[in-house]
Amino acid sequence: MGFEGVSEVTFESMRCELVTWGAFHSRCRRLVTKIRQSGFTPDLIVGIGRGGCPPARVVADFLGIMDLASFKIEHYRGAKPDVDAVIKYPLAASIEGRDVLLVDDVTDSGDTFDVAFAHLTERGTPRKIKSAVLDHKVISRYAPDYFGRKVIKWRWIIYPWAVIEDLSGFVRAMNLDVADEATIKQRLADEHGLRVSDAMLADVLSSMGMNDGESWDQTL
Repeated sequence: MGFEGVSEVTFESMRCELVTWGAFHSRCRRLVTKIRQSGFTPDLIVGIGRGGCPPARVVADFLGIMDLASFKIEHYRGAKPDVDAVIKYPLAASIEGRDVLLVDDVTDSGDTFDVAFAHLTERGTPRKIKSAVLDHKVISRYAPDYFGRKVIKWRWIIYPWAVIEDLSGFVRAMNLDVADEATIKQRLADEHGLRVSDAMLADVLSSMGMNDGESWDQTL
C-alpha cells in the first residue's frame, strides 16, 4: 500500500497510535477552543462519515449547535485505502446561505476533503465554510482551518470508534494458523507499536470468530 508523502510504509510494518476516549474528548476541547478564538460561529456542522461523525457530534455539543448533518465518503477499509475516495451516501441538507463547519477525524492524503468540497458545491452556496479535524498530518496536501493536534511524524491513528475494525485488519495480515493471544499481542507491539489490553484483544478476536488456541476462517 502507499500513502502520499510517506515512503517505505507497508501494512505489515505500519506504526500506529491508539487514541483513548479521554484523549479524543480532550482533542475536541482544544479544537473547539481554536474555533471560538477565531470568531467563527457555524450554524450548521457537517460530519464526513464515518470517521468525522463522532467529533462532529461532540463539537456540536461544545458549541451548542443543533443543526448537525453528515454524508459518507468511502476511502479506507480499516487501515487499507481503496483506490479512490467516493461519495457513498450524499448530504441530505442544503448549505445555501449557511455558515458551515465541515468536520473529519484526520487529514492524511487530502483526498477526502477534495471529494467533500466538490460534493458540497452540489448542495448550495454557503455564506462561509470552514474545515476542522482532530489530527492534521503535515504530509497532507490539504490544511484544514482548525485542528486539535498537528501530527509531524506519520503514523496510522486508530480512533476509539474504529478499534475493532483496524485491529482486525492487522491480525488477519499476520496469517496465523491458530489464534494465540500472546503471539498476537507481541506482534501488535513489535510490528505496530500497539499495546492492547486483554479485553480489547478478546473483543477483536470475538468479532473475527476467533478464540484463543483455535483456528479460524480467514475469509470472514
